[in-house]
Amino acid sequence: MAAEATPLSAVQFLTVAEVATIMRVSKMTVYRLVHSGDLEAIRVGRSFRVPERAVNQYLRDAFVEAG
Repeated sequence: MAAEATPLSAVQFLTVAEVATIMRVSKMTVYRLVHSGDLEAIRVGRSFRVPERAVNQYLRDAFVEAG
């Protein structure tokens, strides 16, 4: 995990709604990704926050090159 290399104060956290907007999917899709472990997130009370770096990494890993 790269969290040790980055100070926690430098991490940008996004809400589920913000992640859904960035990825152009529904909030339910983001919740499914979080609960399945495909998208890293932390729980704050009853809400989830997703590190911006995790969203970028997920999108890079999910990228499919058209042939």
